[in-house]
Amino acid sequence: MPFEGAGFPAFAAEDNEAGAQCEYLRGVLPAVSMSTAGWVLDCPVWPAPGKTGERPWAGASGSAIFCHGRLVGVAIEDNWALGWRRLHAAPIHEALSLPGFASLVSRHGHPGTSSAADEVIAEHGAAARGQDEIAWPVEVGPVPTLASAFQPRNSLRRQIEGARAGGGAVVLTQVLSGGGGVGKTQLAAASATDALNDGTDLVVWAAAAETQQVIAQYAQTAARIRLPGADGQDPQADARILLDWLATTSRRWLVVLDDITDSAALKGWWPVSHTGRGWVLATTRLNEARLTGGGRTRINIDVYSPDEARAYLQARLTGDGMDHLLDDQAPALAEALGHLPLALSHAAAHMINEELTCTAYLALFNSQPTRLEQALPESADTEGYGRKVTTTLLLSLNAVKTADPTGLAVPALRLAALLDPAGHPHAVWTAPPLLDYLTGQRTSPETAEPEQVTPDQAHTVLRLLHRFALLVCDTRAEPRAVRMHALTGRAVRESTPDDVRPFLATATADALLHSWPDPDHVHPELTVTLRANTDTLASRADVHLWHPSCHPLLFRAGRSLVDAGLARSSMAYWQKITTNSERLLGDNHPDTLTARSNLAASYQEAGRNDEAIPIKERAVVDLERLLGNDHPNTLIARSNLATSYQEAGRNDEAIPILERVLAEHERLLGNDHPNTLIARSNLATSYQEAGRSNEAIPLLEQVLADLERLMGDNHPRTLIARSNLAHCYQEAGRSNTAIEQM
Repeated sequence: MPFEGAGFPAFAAEDNEAGAQCEYLRGVLPAVSMSTAGWVLDCPVWPAPGKTGERPWAGASGSAIFCHGRLVGVAIEDNWALGWRRLHAAPIHEALSLPGFASLVSRHGHPGTSSAADEVIAEHGAAARGQDEIAWPVEVGPVPTLASAFQPRNSLRRQIEGARAGGGAVVLTQVLSGGGGVGKTQLAAASATDALNDGTDLVVWAAAAETQQVIAQYAQTAARIRLPGADGQDPQADARILLDWLATTSRRWLVVLDDITDSAALKGWWPVSHTGRGWVLATTRLNEARLTGGGRTRINIDVYSPDEARAYLQARLTGDGMDHLLDDQAPALAEALGHLPLALSHAAAHMINEELTCTAYLALFNSQPTRLEQALPESADTEGYGRKVTTTLLLSLNAVKTADPTGLAVPALRLAALLDPAGHPHAVWTAPPLLDYLTGQRTSPETAEPEQVTPDQAHTVLRLLHRFALLVCDTRAEPRAVRMHALTGRAVRESTPDDVRPFLATATADALLHSWPDPDHVHPELTVTLRANTDTLASRADVHLWHPSCHPLLFRAGRSLVDAGLARSSMAYWQKITTNSERLLGDNHPDTLTARSNLAASYQEAGRNDEAIPIKERAVVDLERLLGNDHPNTLIARSNLATSYQEAGRNDEAIPILERVLAEHERLLGNDHPNTLIARSNLATSYQEAGRSNEAIPLLEQVLADLERLMGDNHPRTLIARSNLAHCYQEAGRSNTAIEQM
């Protein structure tokens, strides 16, 4: 029977000034010696005789001697007739029979140590049949091969090793948790490969989607390392024998449980070690508390960093001799794929197969008719993953449906898929329009009216989707608390029936609009997030936000840009809205006219009056033709045009328009209407700028008198009007009168 141990024999210190060094003791315990009280430890090589009577094994006494991972004896020096060159062992079971020794072991032994003697059996049958002894290390699995251009992801590897190092003497289990295609299995395979290279005695790789797969692999391992009692007749019993051995063996081991789908079913099958020699690594899509019980630590696995994604593309294409496919669009390609390792693997293989540059592939991927299964086809599965990318991304969906009696999970997933992958506010899920939509989708008896969905119930559904890694729901990250990977969202949208898309788009837009703060500047970060989500929704909802008219959310987002002073972004936004409105609603639709006016206003805010004026001139003509000369929108458009003329120094053109606007306001609204007072003040300002102070003064005097009568002497608008009048007096050479006003 093979034995092993460790000690500090004198012969190991002969050439070392610091003293004895630890020596790995190993050899054979002959069966013939085991009938005696002192067992012979037969080492393959005996040390040379000691000098001047020194005993070469001095210092090795007291070493623990193990056979098949069980403590069987304690080394002692013996056999003076052979020059003290051979060791003996005192059998531990003899000591257990001494009074008090067993209780001493129970009280002071390592947790889990038993004072009951185990039966350790030599493999006589195997030897008789001519079979070799177990050749350690042993790999059972096998461990998956690392993918081409595998990225080491050093920060994650350090996190895994750091968590393991913090486990102390008890086995520490790390659970690698993340969505489909983020590379959990590859990281586990890299750790298993490193363990084998580092001399770990046993590495077991078990597919863990079903508990029976785990049990079968445990039983196979027990047979492979010839554990006593593992006869192959009862897989569960053999698996238990392995777990018992793992708990007490001094051998180093690693067990990987890959792709856990039911953590409850795995209860009782997690390996443990009482010797600190074992390690468990698990992978799963699940994100639930049960996985972190029993001393287990969860490590969240996300997508590649931009640098890792770029490095992967370069290594993969270069390694296949196709580096000419790399171009300056490589970072944009990686971003479009959401830096998802599985998607990048398929994309690179498809590029190699079809000889597509990064630019050409990106155009294919972003093309409206292209579906994921075309951009990431099965033929690009060069690493033998075995599933379509779309299947991988939504693999947990059936489990979600089973766990969701309300039927709200799928509608919620479809709503979230329309929004920004970077995240949207959790507050959106408390908005009445969205809750009303969910209410209409929930599962209920045919005869019963669906019960109204509450914000708490919506949150519960989001957390269910979070638990199965279909999205992230983390209120600490508000206003981007709810996030979904871009490719997961695309897979969801491509599987959404056409007939529900308009209702999804409208409900989502209504919810965003309901969540918008007023005014914007009170919650600037929330406003930025809502604008980003509006852009994303508009691009994904297509025409569904334009029938029967433009959804108000699109106008609200545009006004938000103007209010934020983002002139360049505002111009681009309103140009796009105007173009879409002309295309989808027609040139004469009121929403088109409104969009044009807003576009002109954004040009004016940016100081680009030369471009604003033609749009405003067209707006006046269209409104006069469609709504009539006296319509309020027509009056506003004329006033806006006159303002642009003023700012462009074209007072001669502004004044006739303002005179007409004032006359129409007086006729339609009356002399005391606020808009009439504004029109009168605007005309006076235009007269003043044209050097016609004598005509401006009567208007300003009337404005001041009206404001004093309507709003009081000390109202801010009254004070401004008084200051304007005084300034006009001064320009007209009436300084004394100006001083009286001031």
